Amino acid sequence: MKFPEYKTFDLPALQEKIVEKWNHEKTFQRSVDMRPKERSYVFFEGPPSANGMPGIHHVISRAIKDVVCRYKTQQGYRVERR
Repeated sequence: MKFPEYKTFDLPALQEKIVEKWNHEKTFQRSVDMRPKERSYVFFEGPPSANGMPGIHHVISRAIKDVVCRYKTQQGYRVERR
């Protein structure tokens, strides 16, 4: 496998290429579909709060929720996000 060499390091452009590839190949949906429905993990997330300015605690809570779902996926659970 050959990895591309970049002359400039443009992270937004690189991310756009990766997301385009993942969308084209349906990578995320395939990762969910390949895990058995009998072994599902449900993560209930409450509605976003609309009473005040967004703060760092919103970023932290989103990051923790994302990490938990990714961890359970790596353990072989079927984690469907909605």
